[in-house]
Amino acid sequence: MASLTVRQLDERLKKLLRMRAARHGRSMEDEVRTILRDAAEAAGHEALDLINPPAPKGAPQPIATSAQPRVLLIIGGGIAAYKSLDLIRRLKERGAAVRCILTKAATEFVTPLAAGALAGGHVFTDLFDPKSEFDVGHIRLARDTDLVVVAPATADLMAKMANGHADDLATAVLLATRAKILLAPAMNTAMWANAATQRNLTQLSLDGVQTIGPNDGEMAEAGESGRGRMAEPGEIAEAAMRLARPRAQPLKGKRVLITSGPTHEPIDPVRYIAAAAAAAGAEVTLVSGPVTLPDPPGVTVIHVESARDMLKSVENALPADVAIFAAAVADWRVANAGGQKIKKKPGAATPELALTENPDILSTIAHLKAQRPPLVIGFAAETENVVANAKAKLARKGCDWILANDVSPATGIMGGDTNTIQMVSASGVESWPPQSKEAVATTLIERVAAALMETKR
Repeated sequence: MASLTVRQLDERLKKLLRMRAARHGRSMEDEVRTILRDAAEAAGHEALDLINPPAPKGAPQPIATSAQPRVLLIIGGGIAAYKSLDLIRRLKERGAAVRCILTKAATEFVTPLAAGALAGGHVFTDLFDPKSEFDVGHIRLARDTDLVVVAPATADLMAKMANGHADDLATAVLLATRAKILLAPAMNTAMWANAATQRNLTQLSLDGVQTIGPNDGEMAEAGESGRGRMAEPGEIAEAAMRLARPRAQPLKGKRVLITSGPTHEPIDPVRYIAAAAAAAGAEVTLVSGPVTLPDPPGVTVIHVESARDMLKSVENALPADVAIFAAAVADWRVANAGGQKIKKKPGAATPELALTENPDILSTIAHLKAQRPPLVIGFAAETENVVANAKAKLARKGCDWILANDVSPATGIMGGDTNTIQMVSASGVESWPPQSKEAVATTLIERVAAALMETKR
């Protein structure tokens, strides 16, 4: 028998392996693993490095430990795709392992190189990529994940999902996955309001797909505004982490009352903590002054304008296990609000406005004899003597905790994303490290749950 060349031997081995894999209904890679595993067991020792060899370059690879949520981010072809690069960073900050798929249209807005650099791995774009399809890559991508996030979810992508299309890598993965799916829709206001889009949204909801947003705001088209803006990366990341790694619900069965936003006092006639509490299982009522933020999901929201309206709504929402007063309530209001617009008259003096003090909502609830929540929490934005002023406010208001934040110009906190909290209570001062607003909310709810457990004992 003539000797075989290395190439001929390689071809024969591949043919035999292909035939054996087909006979057992396995991929070639799985067949190799099975052969090596059987050999290792026969030899009586482990050969983990042989059993789990590195996947071919470009093929889907296991990317996370069991404690690390695996998120597959599908970036759709919309102008909001640039925000998805920030979303990758936000997800990784929260401990997720991220892999990315870009639709063909998405590559017109962001590059696979940019997404891959942020995610720290190969970015997938092609359903028929021979490198990733060596081991039925789209099926591996669909299965080897805890959550699929679609951001931006365009009208076209939602329509394909609702009707079961699978004509590219993204839709094939979405159809094949058994993981939870979170959509962050983004499109023009008219496209969002279109009956077809709303019909597709209803079908996706019935299929168990969850959504976040869209938000209200300016559109990419000049002069247009309305609902259709993709939710902000921080919002999407928080929602994704709640789905990928469901948190314990230490506040299940508890009622939490929260105030937020400013109040407006009429001269002329004219939400992170709530989400964190809801994620912890609480029944949350949010009494909110005028804000431009969307209502947090899973929360009962009562919209008010004035401090008196807010106090009345808060009292009506009692009893509660916890009351958190985060609203920046105006201290004063006009004693006699005008019924008509105050007209400016040539030569006339500036009108005198008599002011009267607004009700102190935090103090009122903290001093209740009946229906006082077991835990009443206030906030203090201070520019100097942060702890001293917070201690004085704690005593004056009669609440249980004050969360004080240094908002002096040097900190850059006003309008920023980071807070440094000093939690002041009768037992002392607890300094929290600088952290995002979402992280502050999560930490606060953890402290609330622990306090209620301690009280129960």
